[in-house]
Amino acid sequence: MSNQSDDEHEGMPPPTIRNEYADDTIKILLATDNHIGYLERDPIRGQDSINAFKEILQLAVKHDVDFILLAGDLFHENRPSRDCLYQVMALLREYTLGDRPVQVELLSDPNEGKPPGYSFPAINYEDPNLNVAIPVFSIHGNHDDPQGAGPEGALCALDMLSVTGLINYMGKVDLPLDDAEAQNTGIAIRPVLLRKGNTRLGLYGVGNVKDQRMHFELRSNRVRMYMPKDKDNWFNILLLHQNRVAHGPQQSVPEGMFDDSIDLVVWGHEHDCRIVPEPVAGKRYYITQPGSSVATSLADGEALEKHVALLKIQGKEFELTPIPLRSVRPFVIDEVVLSEAAEEEGFDLNDKIEVSKYLKTKVNELIEKANQQWDERNARAVAEGEPELPRPLPLVRLKVDTTGVSEMSNPVRFGQEFQGRIANPRDVLTFHRSKKGTTRASKVKADEPELSIDDPELSIGEKLSKVRVQTLVREYLAAQELQLLGEGGMSEAIETFVDKDDIHAIQNHVNTSLRSLMKGVQATGGEFDENEFEEIIDKVRDQQQKQRAEKQQDKPSKGKGKNKATSDDSDASVDSMLMDIDAGGSDFDDQMSDEPPARKTKAAPKKAAPAKKAPARGKGKSAATPISDDEDEDEIEDEAPPPTKRTNRASVLSQPTKKAPAKAPAKKAAAAKSSASASKATQSTLSFAPSGRSSTRAAASRAKRKVAETSWIAIDQTGIALIIGDLS
Repeated sequence: MSNQSDDEHEGMPPPTIRNEYADDTIKILLATDNHIGYLERDPIRGQDSINAFKEILQLAVKHDVDFILLAGDLFHENRPSRDCLYQVMALLREYTLGDRPVQVELLSDPNEGKPPGYSFPAINYEDPNLNVAIPVFSIHGNHDDPQGAGPEGALCALDMLSVTGLINYMGKVDLPLDDAEAQNTGIAIRPVLLRKGNTRLGLYGVGNVKDQRMHFELRSNRVRMYMPKDKDNWFNILLLHQNRVAHGPQQSVPEGMFDDSIDLVVWGHEHDCRIVPEPVAGKRYYITQPGSSVATSLADGEALEKHVALLKIQGKEFELTPIPLRSVRPFVIDEVVLSEAAEEEGFDLNDKIEVSKYLKTKVNELIEKANQQWDERNARAVAEGEPELPRPLPLVRLKVDTTGVSEMSNPVRFGQEFQGRIANPRDVLTFHRSKKGTTRASKVKADEPELSIDDPELSIGEKLSKVRVQTLVREYLAAQELQLLGEGGMSEAIETFVDKDDIHAIQNHVNTSLRSLMKGVQATGGEFDENEFEEIIDKVRDQQQKQRAEKQQDKPSKGKGKNKATSDDSDASVDSMLMDIDAGGSDFDDQMSDEPPARKTKAAPKKAAPAKKAPARGKGKSAATPISDDEDEDEIEDEAPPPTKRTNRASVLSQPTKKAPAKAPAKKAAAAKSSASASKATQSTLSFAPSGRSSTRAAASRAKRKVAETSWIAIDQTGIALIIGDLS
């Protein structure tokens, strides 16, 4: 939020429940970003994440909550290890299953979101074969999002826990199969409706999607929330997992773009703990950001004390109580500027022994500070009746500004002297240099140029910490003088390969690009000489890169154009989430059809974008089913959308469409297919049917021979190295 809004609400008392009645009060334990499996092979920190998760479950039992609410990134890896899954499933079975009756009544359809072809419900405590004591509801984050394109659609680790009856997985978003469908499809959010006594609660979850897409959908009024007709009598919670801090244009989700019917937003993904509810200027809802339960980066935001929250809801009132996590090891961070320290302490910057001695003194001070923090927190807990915990090794990070220093000692060797005293001896120090004209601790801005690996002014540590993967890929490919493939999609393919562990991402990108390139050559038509082949190849490749760049720029700008076209104050006057269901005489209202308004889609791109740029994710769901309650006859009615094939969140980035052959080599595809049926495809991955035009087929044959003679592609076992060169 802005500083002005912070100042306006400073000193305001937090929301409270005035007259609490136990039979009408829903108690929820809030947590997010558990990152289970982080550094699981580290001999010191390997069990930190699972210990914190165990403490969270124990707190849920201790405070006798009605259910647990998780806002994404339960797992640190997209494919968690067997040991990680084993421990999580064992803990969930230990603390969430039992004979204790669940006090909250489910009013929505228990089969909404269940796997097709199976009879068990999506909500685990509605299954008569399970004894659930504390239900757990969770959305996915960017670390554990659905991947894959199998017969069951995109799956993630939460799907495994869901079908075993341990977790209620919510917030999966339907993924359009092509870019044309994406232009007419927004994000539909269907709630889990609960009731306890006279308190009615609606849970609205949105798993992580690309920030650019979420920003576009919000600005375009294409996020539809299906709410009961008497929505003002419900307490509505929205769970999301997106960037809250701006990292560039449309690289975050603005806080004030959610529907006014929301009462509380539980924000995941950001790791710094801002758990006390914060009001939003001009809106009626509050935002709570629990933060992570384990430090995954040694940054300033992670140094804040870790908390979970006990949320109590009664009617339209709520009260949130932060609960510190005692099992989290203490973390302290500090920064020194050696040039300033040399003036104050009187040592020579060029004397490595003196510099090292000074840094050791600072690290020892931080260790004492961390131990003191632990002792104070432990004493406070013991005074409240909690058992005393043994002191763990602390996390210590000292950022050193080495401006003006010619040479520094090895940070790994430096940390060896603190073995057995700190949990991170190998990275206790981090070196950096301040740039002229910039201030210390300034954040990277979007309009600043990306750093190059060949920048002579950067130290080795700065290159490793600041240079982006996209920059390295672009510079490497640019040095190869590529003849066939462009540089645009390669960084996305490598990012998918690294972040999502998709071993086929690079190969799929190569196959897709080559098929598209050969289609472009065939589209030129007619006979051409072999001497003109390279010129035609370059022309088609440049044209495809230009179209790709234009579509990258057009997509973010569409949202702005729509809002400007309507009115200057459209952001403030129009709710960005379309929400109601009008079901005639039922208890639910639908003011929104499945098709978005015509004026909203008028500015959408008319041309289908390449498959890898489609901004959609998730897996397809079953058609909407009416929800009912025998006592109140609450219903949600919606026009059932046509069934869609499920696909993965990254398939539109790295895999061919359903119209293209799955694994056909590019050269065989060009020889066996023509451009007759290719004109029907809407994405850059095209298939070719037999054609009667001998000239086109002859041109393709000559192109194939030319490619075989002049170029080669080498992809190593890791899939990272991609080299195209001239063999002659």
